[in-house]
Amino acid sequence: MSAKTINELMAYEGNLREIYYSAWNYFLPPEFYFDKRTRRPPKSNINALISFGNSLTYSICLSEIYRTQLSPVISFLHEPSERRFSLSLDLAEIFKPILVDRSIFYLVNKRLINKSSFSDEAGIYMLNESGKRIFLEEFERRLNQTVNLPSGKKVSVQKAIRLEAYKLIKHFLGIKEYQPFVMS
Repeated sequence: MSAKTINELMAYEGNLREIYYSAWNYFLPPEFYFDKRTRRPPKSNINALISFGNSLTYSICLSEIYRTQLSPVISFLHEPSERRFSLSLDLAEIFKPILVDRSIFYLVNKRLINKSSFSDEAGIYMLNESGKRIFLEEFERRLNQTVNLPSGKKVSVQKAIRLEAYKLIKHFLGIKEYQPFVMS
């Protein structure tokens, strides 16, 4: 597979994410059956978890971008727009599997999050206050976990997000070719 444009690359990413999500039912209990990804509004418990976790990840990425010289509205994958911080969407793509997906699998399979963790109003699912608190605790734990960088240095996932932003700066300035974060 070789993409010649950003739109082609994003289409590949979307198709791969669909395949990835289709495998989730092998790892989730039946009461969390995952039919398809729906947003605005989330139409299942799993979609509510993904949306909540993704919004947290976007916020963390935006916070880390603000600690650098980068502009959060200028991105390289997602379409820039006046009303969204598209660079945080770009950075979040790298870290959502580590922060969001792993939190979901852990919480659901350990039965820490269950059907009572949600409100369902006319087919729109949202985490209730108790569910949000449980998810936030796990998300925070994962954000503070240490990961090994290729240099051998250990840093928190949150610090790795900021370091990823610094790598983008070096790439944009022509100092060093960008090598994406790989968790080891």
